[in-house]
Amino acid sequence: MNKNTSAILMAIMAAVLFGLSSPISKLLLTKISPVLIASLLYFGAGLGMLLINIGKKIYKKEQIEARMTQKELPYIIGMIILDVAAPVSLLIGINMTTSANASLLNNFEIVATSFIALVIFKESIGKRMWVAILLITLSSMILSIKDFDSLSFSIGSIFIILACICWGFENNCTRKLSLKDPMQIVVIKGFGSGFISLIIALSLNQNCTNILYLLIALLLGFISYGLSIYFYIFAQRELGAARTSAYYAIAPFIGVILSILIFDQEITISFIIALFIMIIGAYLAVAERHRHLHIHEEIIHEHRHSHNDNHHKHTHVDLFNEEHSHVHTHKKIKHTHIHTPDIHHTHSH
Repeated sequence: MNKNTSAILMAIMAAVLFGLSSPISKLLLTKISPVLIASLLYFGAGLGMLLINIGKKIYKKEQIEARMTQKELPYIIGMIILDVAAPVSLLIGINMTTSANASLLNNFEIVATSFIALVIFKESIGKRMWVAILLITLSSMILSIKDFDSLSFSIGSIFIILACICWGFENNCTRKLSLKDPMQIVVIKGFGSGFISLIIALSLNQNCTNILYLLIALLLGFISYGLSIYFYIFAQRELGAARTSAYYAIAPFIGVILSILIFDQEITISFIIALFIMIIGAYLAVAERHRHLHIHEEIIHEHRHSHNDNHHKHTHVDLFNEEHSHVHTHKKIKHTHIHTPDIHHTHSH
């Protein structure tokens, strides 16, 4: 399995795990408020990954991922702040508009992520990929519409769009961190966003004393947030922010399928139409082949890598046959091959 295929599967796995959160959170909402659930989900993600990291150290597992440094601090701060600002904007918007509007406009995150990746972070997105992104967004929008008569534009709609823009920037901040240890990123993201969300929840007098529900929320956070973000970062490393966001868009479909199984919801015509459009969009994304003559400028950085590709030809005193991490230099090279906007292909077009 090549890295591109592996990254696509990781993006889909991230979506599947995140898709678990909506129907199960719906059950938890009977005892826990929305902001407090958000806090617990993030805390569960950070705590779960922290325990795994401690376990690795106890069993003396070799560290093959690059650790974060002060250079990544602006993106870390941005990631945490945006992860809090987005759901707060979303909650304000939900209170000021209809649920149909909120569900529909929430799909703007895919387009926002792609547009920000293209314009600000100079990520390459071809025509075929844009068609795939728009089809996937359209399918998600169709899936989210339950009542066409209730659709309208209001001040609340602006807050929903603002939330999507925040998530778009957050996805791109996380993309800039994807060189580093995904487990460390999830721990920082989980505890940072969880702590700020908890302060907001407590300031709104939102609390819960049901231990069982609190533990379930933490466990759900580890599975649907922690592991999902972990796989998402791996996918971003190879695919870039826009393409990962497109594959991740299948999450609502997972949520609907689970809702059909858990809440005995019926399969609607809109679901079938949306699924059909999603399949076409996913096919266009997967079948994309981007190949041209390009130049890699000289760069010095640190990340997990091996020497079985065309980009890591530096030598070592000791022979490394497996993946490892250290500061290394890429000499300037010019070649042609199929590639995606991964960490080594940030050239302009």
